[in-house]
Amino acid sequence: MDKSPIGLFDSGIGGTSIWKEVIKLLPNENTIYLADSKNAPYGEKSAEEIISLCVKNTELLISKGCKLIIVACNTATTNAIDYLRKNYTIPFIGIEPAIKPAALYSKTGAIGILATKGTLASKLFEKTANEYTKNITTVEQDGDGLVPLIEQGKLDSKEMKNLLEKYLKPMLNFNIDHLVLGCTHYPYLIPQIKEIIGDDIKIIDSGEAVAKQTKAILEKHELVAGIPNKHPHQFYINTDKKVLKQILSDSTADFFISELEF
Repeated sequence: MDKSPIGLFDSGIGGTSIWKEVIKLLPNENTIYLADSKNAPYGEKSAEEIISLCVKNTELLISKGCKLIIVACNTATTNAIDYLRKNYTIPFIGIEPAIKPAALYSKTGAIGILATKGTLASKLFEKTANEYTKNITTVEQDGDGLVPLIEQGKLDSKEMKNLLEKYLKPMLNFNIDHLVLGCTHYPYLIPQIKEIIGDDIKIIDSGEAVAKQTKAILEKHELVAGIPNKHPHQFYINTDKKVLKQILSDSTADFFISELEF
């Protein structure tokens, strides 16, 4: 039994989509979430910059006593997870686009992937794509501009709609039957995405799979919290907390948000 918190970090508020799945599956666990919104989006930075930011976030979560860290960001995972695992003893859970299930279950032989530039350009993404999409048409699209709009709370804005139409409508010409969301911010756009691609194309994100993997790793390392968490979940953000508060407004969990320079 280990009552220490699970740590999560992301280049902003997007990783809260992962956090919600984690606490749903593991309600006894306590969590600490870092929203590095000041440095969002990670997807436009170099691998060296991304690793440096991930080290900063990791050090802060370790200093707060976390027993496991979820890198709740596709770009951070694909660029920095190997470095983090080599340099720290704490278990890490990474996130990468769910290409495997999309490719395995595709009936049309075509899938779409909406992700950040940093994820699409990473070696880990290339390796996964090469392994599972040999006989599949993959339509990759860099979601440039989506993360900043989400960070500003502009989910239903005209700018958002225009960008999504620009990125998604060409995919329909390839007869895709699965759309992989390769950024933890993007699940917050599912209603807008469905308006464009309809209900017949299956949208896949990584949240549930990450929660299950977290549970498995906690059990493997005997780190499961054996009794219910009595502490509020902690959120730290290095910009204004208004949009984060809005994103978490549908959560019934007890939490507090603090603005913190990190």
